[in-house]
Amino acid sequence: MRRILARVTTTELRLDLLRQLSDLNGVPGNEDAVRDLVLRELEGLADEVRVDALGNVFALRHGGGEGKRERVMLSAHMDEIGFLVSFIDDRGFLRLQALGGFDTRNLFARNVTVQTRGGPLPGVMTPGGKPVHIATPEDRKKVPEVKEFYVDLGLDGEEVKRRVRVGDMVTLDQTARQVGKLTVGKAMDDRASVFLGLEVLRRFRDIRPRHDVVAVFSVQEEVGLRGATVAAYGAEPTLGIGLDVTLAVDTPGVGPEEAVTRLGDGIGIKVFDSSMISTRWLVDDLVDLAEREGIRYQLEVLPLGGTDGAAIQKSRAGVPSVTLSVPTRYIHTIVEAVHEDDLRAGVDLLVAYLR
Repeated sequence: MRRILARVTTTELRLDLLRQLSDLNGVPGNEDAVRDLVLRELEGLADEVRVDALGNVFALRHGGGEGKRERVMLSAHMDEIGFLVSFIDDRGFLRLQALGGFDTRNLFARNVTVQTRGGPLPGVMTPGGKPVHIATPEDRKKVPEVKEFYVDLGLDGEEVKRRVRVGDMVTLDQTARQVGKLTVGKAMDDRASVFLGLEVLRRFRDIRPRHDVVAVFSVQEEVGLRGATVAAYGAEPTLGIGLDVTLAVDTPGVGPEEAVTRLGDGIGIKVFDSSMISTRWLVDDLVDLAEREGIRYQLEVLPLGGTDGAAIQKSRAGVPSVTLSVPTRYIHTIVEAVHEDDLRAGVDLLVAYLR
């Protein structure tokens, strides 16, 4: 795909929308609230919008280039890590099934919300065991497993069993806020990339991309790239770009060789993670383009993790694919932090590439 490009200009990012996306609850298989907002935001931005059987959202923007057009699939996932209720004991305490990878050191004494048929119920999640006042030194050193955590709803057992059922969604409570140039909140993985996809489509509201663009907002990524696997099969792209976050471990206590990316140094262009090796010519094209356009970027090698880009790459007979990654501090916590300059660089690079 050859490109002749004018310099990209960028309008202000709608960080209020990013905060809205962050605050919504949507664990794998229950992304409804996020999907509803995405569908509202897509009004007027796409030529066709549809939802498939799994709940993936497809937004097609026809290209305006002459001759043969590529079919470029962008994919960002709507779901977040969270829990399902797996058991309710006679005293009303809830046991949990994790959906996604948690570091349990970040889960002590958290406010949570249980989404029931009758509406949300506030609760407290903490591991079983003794409080610090009566714990032994050995107790204090122990890092509990997810199976040791429970949710206390402050209700008696019979009422809990009337109002809660196995399979109800449980999410950690947090309201997103601005901290300097950072937007901080839960579920930036991957609402930051959902935001990126919407912002890119907004840039093409009044102009057409060179090639056909299928922007997918996928489901169930955190439990095995399930939505994107189905979506890529249905979309039949000729080229794939996953949109996700990556580690920015540029904080005290970690050496620079382990940082993966650094906040504020530009959008990540993925070279490798444990789910995919990006198509090398696509990496080279994006790097060359970023350097020509003066867009800040970082090359990303992530030792462990996967993105929708891998699902696209392995679809049908194989699709040339790459992932663009938003550097993020404190991933898989409720204070995931992304930098506005990296978001802006991601939008600029995608718009330049698609033009």
